[in-house]
Amino acid sequence: MSEHSAIEWTDSTWNPVTGCTKVSPGCTHCYAETFAERWRGIPGHPYEQGFDLRLWPHRLATPLRWRKPRTVFVNSMSDLFHEEVPLPFIRRVFDEMAAASWHTFQILTKRADRLLELAPSLIWPDNVWMGVSVETEDYLWRIDRLRAVPAAVRFASAEPLLGPIRKANLDKIGWLIVGGESGPGARPMADRWVRDLRDQCDQANVPFFFKQWGGVNKKRAGRLLDGRTWDGMPPRVLASVRPL
Repeated sequence: MSEHSAIEWTDSTWNPVTGCTKVSPGCTHCYAETFAERWRGIPGHPYEQGFDLRLWPHRLATPLRWRKPRTVFVNSMSDLFHEEVPLPFIRRVFDEMAAASWHTFQILTKRADRLLELAPSLIWPDNVWMGVSVETEDYLWRIDRLRAVPAAVRFASAEPLLGPIRKANLDKIGWLIVGGESGPGARPMADRWVRDLRDQCDQANVPFFFKQWGGVNKKRAGRLLDGRTWDGMPPRVLASVRPL
């Protein structure tokens, strides 16, 4: 849980669920797992159980206490649509997002099949953006599943981008994030892969956000592409009712 996030495309993170399991190559060097496992076995620490999946009901109301409108990345340390997260708990998360209507919530999953399965059982308020991770062309099917989800904004994250994605169907997709892997053992990302996705977004009139080049020292590598930053984002839906 963080009042202020270092992630370039959000303001804060909110983790009513922590822990996850790997499902595809993008998970190999999971930053969340690396962080959580550092604390395994330390009594009283939030990650005493490492990266084992855990529900945190007492965190559900946290966004209601944040009075200033902000973008909130939901479950930066997990996946809300993990198979072990019960549907009733997911519904409670959605209820809280609807109640905190002055915020914009960003959800990202690699479990697009379960997302599509559960989507009809959820209420989708306008302040919820739903996204899927697509690290290579082999996972473009996740975008196909996302297209059928009734979210106000659907987005895709190609981070870490592990190969070229030459023909992404961006129909009904409102945003694309691209970034390289960072940290020890980071796999390389070619310049041409990034430029190709940027150009596809330009042709499809989809906002393009370039997060980072990544690498072992991501700060040194920076996030400039062709001499500038690319910070495209969808417009936020402002709630008509805000807290006093």
